Amino acid sequence: MTRRRNHDSASAPLAGHLVVDLLGGELGKIGRIFADLGAKVVIPGAGDVDEPAITDKAVLTAAVAAAGKERLVLSGAVEARAHQLLDLVGRADLLLLPYRLSEDYGVTAAALEAALTAGAVRMTVSGFGLGNAHSDWQATDPVLHALSSELSRSGIAGRAPLLPPGQLALECAMSQGAFVAMAALHAARRTGQGDRIDFSLLDGAVQALDPGFGIAGSATLGRSAAALPPGRPAAGTLYPIHACADGKVRICVLAPRQWQNMHRWMGAPPAFAAPEFNRLDVRQASVPLQEAMAAFFAERTKADLVAEGAVQGVPISAVLTLEECLATDHVEARGVLAETRLADGSRVRIPGSPIRFGDSAEISVEHTADHPVETPSAALPLAGLKVLDLGVIVVGGEQGRLLADLGADVVKVESAAFPDGTRHSYLPTGLSVGFAAGHRNKRSLGLDLRHPEGKALFLELAAEADVILSNFKPGTMESLGFDYATLSAINPGIVMVDSSAFGADGPWAGRMGYGPLVRAASGLTSKWRYPDDPSAYSDAVTIYPDHSAARYGAIATLALLHRRAATGRGGTASISQLDVMLDHFSVEIVGKAAGIDGWDEPPDAPWGVFQASGDDQWCVVTIRGDGDWRALCDVMGRTDWLSDGALAQKPDRIARRIEIEAAVSAWMIEQDADEAMHRLQAAGVPAARMLRIADLPDFSYYRERGLFRVERHPHLDEDVIAESFHARSNLVGALPAMPAPLMGQHSADVVRDWLGMPEDEIDDLFAARALQGVDPTIEQMLAAGLGRGERLHG
Repeated sequence: MTRRRNHDSASAPLAGHLVVDLLGGELGKIGRIFADLGAKVVIPGAGDVDEPAITDKAVLTAAVAAAGKERLVLSGAVEARAHQLLDLVGRADLLLLPYRLSEDYGVTAAALEAALTAGAVRMTVSGFGLGNAHSDWQATDPVLHALSSELSRSGIAGRAPLLPPGQLALECAMSQGAFVAMAALHAARRTGQGDRIDFSLLDGAVQALDPGFGIAGSATLGRSAAALPPGRPAAGTLYPIHACADGKVRICVLAPRQWQNMHRWMGAPPAFAAPEFNRLDVRQASVPLQEAMAAFFAERTKADLVAEGAVQGVPISAVLTLEECLATDHVEARGVLAETRLADGSRVRIPGSPIRFGDSAEISVEHTADHPVETPSAALPLAGLKVLDLGVIVVGGEQGRLLADLGADVVKVESAAFPDGTRHSYLPTGLSVGFAAGHRNKRSLGLDLRHPEGKALFLELAAEADVILSNFKPGTMESLGFDYATLSAINPGIVMVDSSAFGADGPWAGRMGYGPLVRAASGLTSKWRYPDDPSAYSDAVTIYPDHSAARYGAIATLALLHRRAATGRGGTASISQLDVMLDHFSVEIVGKAAGIDGWDEPPDAPWGVFQASGDDQWCVVTIRGDGDWRALCDVMGRTDWLSDGALAQKPDRIARRIEIEAAVSAWMIEQDADEAMHRLQAAGVPAARMLRIADLPDFSYYRERGLFRVERHPHLDEDVIAESFHARSNLVGALPAMPAPLMGQHSADVVRDWLGMPEDEIDDLFAARALQGVDPTIEQMLAAGLGRGERLHG
C-alpha cells in the first residue's frame, strides 16, 4: 500500500533512519507513525510480497497499519531467511518486536537483540508487559477500556457502562508507544546509548487515553477524577446537546463570560439575569433555563447556529456523523484525506498524519544546535534543552510535561491576566491535584506578553530556547509578534510546535476549540451512544483526544530536534485534534470506501460488558475467534455449545448473538467480576473487570508493574497520584517529581539562569509588572497553612 506523505524527503525529520517492524496487524500503527515521520519502515516476511485481498476488517486493519512502509521478502531456507533478517536488524535504528515472535523468521528475540548496535533502540510491545504475573493475559480494546477506568465513566447514570466506539484505547496506547520510541531514538542520538523498552499497551492506554489521575479540563476545577461519584454521569451534564431545525448542536458554555454571551444571544431574558447564573452548577440545575435554551435552538439550522455562535462568542458545534464531517469544506480545504492505493489496486482516501510539518530554517555556523546547561544522561536524556511552554489546558499542559519528565528545562509562561484554564481551581492558590499531575517538573515564569518590556523579554528568552510550544487559537502567536519568521530570524535553530482544535488553516480554524466540540464535529459524539437510544450521548466527561494529541505534539518536537541535530535545521509542526480523531478512525474510513460493512457491530460474539454479582460490578468479555470461543465454553461449562457445530465459526455466532450474550449474562451475574476475569484470562479469553479510578493504584497489575506512585506537593494536603514512568526502560528509571509551580514562582530564577540578567534589571521588570511573581496574597495564605485543600489519600 502506498500513501501520500505530508512532507517531502528533504524535510522529513527521520529521513535516513531504518525501522524494522515485526509487530503486524493493528499494532503496526506504531511503525506507521514513524513512516509518516520519514523513516524507512521495513516489514520483513517470508513468501509472496503481495498483500492478501482485503475482504474483512482484520485484513484491512493490517493493511492500513502498513501504509507508507516497505515489505522485504526473506527468501530461501530458514537459515538463509534468518541471516537476512539479522543483517537487516544490524542496520536498524529501531526494532519493534511483538510479545511472541513468529517461528517463521527462524530466529529468537534474543538473537535479534544481539544483532542490534549499541546505539539502536528495541521496543517490545505487548498487552501487559514482560516478566509479570499478567504477561500472558490477552488485550483487546474493551479490555483496555475496562482496566484503564475509562469504561466506568462511559455511559449514563442508571444504565450499563458503554463501550466507546472504534478502538480508541488501542489508538491512544499506540500514540504513547510511538512517543516513547521517538524519545528513545532522540536520546540515543544525544547520549550514544540505545534503549531496551518494555512497552505495555495497558500502560499506554491508562496514560494517553483519559488518565484518571492526570490533568483534566477546566470544567473539573482540577479536582481528582477519583473523587467523582461512582457510576456514570447524568445525561446532559456539562456539554448539553440541543435539537435544532435540521439536527443537533452542542454548546460548551463554561466561563461566566461565555454564559453572558449566551444570555445576550438569547435576547437577555430577565428570568436568567441574576448573578448566580454565572455559576455552571446553577445553570445545570435550572430546568427552566434548559427549556428556554432548547426552545431558542429549535427553530434554527445547524449552520446558522454555528455561524451566529461564532459572532456572539458562544462555543458551539453541530453534531455531525463521521460521513458528514468528511464531506465538510473544512476537511476538503485542509486536504485531511490523502489518496491511498489498496492491495486490490483500488484507490481510496485515508486521513494523513496528524502532524503537519511546516517551515524550517538553516542554522548559521555561529549558532549551536543545542544550548546545554546540563549534560544529557541516559536517565535524563533531554537535560540541557530549553523549552518555552505557552501551552494551556490539557494538550498544552501535557505536551510540555512529557518533555520535562525527561529532563528538559520546561518553563511555563503565564500571566495573572490570562491564566491557564487549569489554574481555575477548587483551591484559591491556582493549584490542584490535576494541575500538580499535569505540570510537574516545570518552572513557572510570570510574564505579561502584552507589555512592551514583557514582549521584549520573551524575545530574549526565545533567542536562547530550543523549543517553543503553544496551543492558542490559530493566529494568536502571530498577533503577539511571535510568528516563526520573526523568531527564527533571531534563533534559526528554534523548533516551534503548535496544536489547535481544528487545525491552523481551513474554514474552521478560528472556531473555539474545546474537546467536546471537536468530538461533536468529528462524528465521534454521534457514535458514542447506546444503540437503542439515539439521544443518549455518552462522551461528555471524557478528556479525549487531548492526551493523545499531546503525544503527537511531543513526537513532532522530538523529531524536529532530531533532524536539527543531524542537519542544522529548525522548523515548525502543527497538530489538530480533529485530525487526531479522524486518524483514529482511519480503518473505518477506508473500509467504508472499500465497501466493507458492519463497522458499528462487534467483531464476534460474545463481545461486550456483562453485569457480575454485586452493586454496579461489570466484566468485559471479548471473543476474537474460534479458539477464544472454545476456551469460553470450557470456562462456562457449556459442552453443548462445544458440540453445536452451528456455533463453531464466527458468522454462526454473530447470527445468534442475542442468544449467546443472554447466556453469558446469566452466567456472569452469578460470578465475582475479579474471579471471572482471572478464570477467563487464564484460559486465554480477553476479559477484564471494570475498574474505577480509585481502584487503579491497588489493582494487582499496576502494583506489580509499579506504574503509580504517590507524590506530596508542598502546598497541597491531598496526595498527588502520578505515573512513575512513560514505559519500562533499561535506561530511563523513575521520572523526576519536581512539584508543579505556583504561578510566577520561578520568574527571577529563569531570567537569571537563561539570560544572566542582573538583579537591578530583574527588579525593574517586576516593578513594571512585565515580570510577575507569586501573588503576595497566595504567599501569605500558604504561609498561614491555608488554601491547601484536604487530605483525601493515604
